[in-house]
Amino acid sequence: MKKAFVVGHPIKHSRSPLIHGHWLKQYGIEGSYERIDVAPADFGEFLKTFPERGFVGGNVTIPHKEAACLGVDRRTKRAERLGAVNTLWREDGLIWGDNTDVLGFTAHLDRSLGQGWEEAVDTALIVGAGGAARAIVAGLQDRGIPRLLVINRTLPKAEELVRDLRDDGPSSLQALPWGDIDAALATAGLVVNTTSLGMAGQPPLDLDLGISPDGAVVADIVYVPLRTPLLAAAEARGLRTVDGLGMLLHQAVPGFARWFGVTPEVTPELRALIVADLEGRS
Repeated sequence: MKKAFVVGHPIKHSRSPLIHGHWLKQYGIEGSYERIDVAPADFGEFLKTFPERGFVGGNVTIPHKEAACLGVDRRTKRAERLGAVNTLWREDGLIWGDNTDVLGFTAHLDRSLGQGWEEAVDTALIVGAGGAARAIVAGLQDRGIPRLLVINRTLPKAEELVRDLRDDGPSSLQALPWGDIDAALATAGLVVNTTSLGMAGQPPLDLDLGISPDGAVVADIVYVPLRTPLLAAAEARGLRTVDGLGMLLHQAVPGFARWFGVTPEVTPELRALIVADLEGRS
């Protein structure tokens, strides 16, 4: 029986076991996927020894993604580019790492907006400059969005992101101070919140979407709640919205395929399962 895991600290609220457990059952695969809580001080040892514990690989979540990137034997170009690893596997006696958040975000946009959505976006505004923002910028660069604006309340962090990713594609990449948010919103055909603002227990991300172009898309990576205040405001303005759950679901696909040999599908049934869990109905 093949065994996989998700490792983080804390980890008890991870929905990944629900996702992978659903696929294992759906495809009739004899396997398991479990949560493992590992403190930062112990992560290096865990990374070296997980194959000895019978695991074929697993996912890495907060706060271990950067440490995983440094600790693996080999990493994909995508993981190298972002400096973070969220997917591990064994290959030819070596531990490999990848970052599938990039694929998860763009696959979710494809599913939500339809193929070719990027052709209608000249400028994208990315709010936040953390690890998720890096993955999303990389995904938008890969899709050839001409102009990418990164805005963060701490400007030096946005500038660091731009320095690290500026040469990774044809997109123009620019860091902006928070005071330029309205000017950026007025030109952005796609707005993505990569911060925790709007998450349950956090204040909302308050943007003046009244100045956004007609037909703009507003995306949020927060999925608790599924309909964040930002998305509600966008809907009230008549803008298209993309919630945060799909990124979580789609980023899980490549790892499952590597560990269990089947490329799973993100179905309405899977989404309904996770939504029920989020709403306490499972």
